[in-house]
Amino acid sequence: MPDKTIPVTSSSHFEKLTSSATYTIVDFYADWCGPCKTISPVFHALAEKESKPGRVQFVKVDVDAQQEVAKKYNVTAMPTFLVLKSTSVVETIRGANPSALTAAVRKAVQDATNGPAARGVHFQSKGYTLGSASAPSRPVGGAGGFTGGLQNMLSGDGGFGDKVVRFFALYFVSLLSFNAYQAAEESPFAVRGRRM
Repeated sequence: MPDKTIPVTSSSHFEKLTSSATYTIVDFYADWCGPCKTISPVFHALAEKESKPGRVQFVKVDVDAQQEVAKKYNVTAMPTFLVLKSTSVVETIRGANPSALTAAVRKAVQDATNGPAARGVHFQSKGYTLGSASAPSRPVGGAGGFTGGLQNMLSGDGGFGDKVVRFFALYFVSLLSFNAYQAAEESPFAVRGRRM
């Protein structure tokens, strides 16, 4: 069975690879790097399981042989894994962290399978002209928006989410002060006798 990881041979080869798939998972490694050798089987297993032509590909960059590519992405530690969407860095994992690498790959695969492949980009809807679709309107000022929501939260009129925010805010206010009780009482997040 052929290996699904692609070794990069030059910076132009790397650019060609990144433009041929929606996501490119890049392993920056060195032959002399112990942690690189430790996580290499995990990277290869992910490549075997998650590679999808035109959508997700796995490439390996030897930082000693391809210093130009490593320098372009500011790689200073090995191993470093980059998740690229087209040519943009979406996520960076430094060090041999199998769980972080697996999570990043699965996230990229999930996103790549939802959209079109890089080679066959196409649009699935007719599109709209501004003002042609009826969209629900929302108030610009008044009690809506960010400041209205903040006022509701501070006045205690909010729901469960506001209670959670208030709890953590009071926790941190009291945690970071010398007189925890007084700091909590004087905090704008204090309930002050209101039933939550």
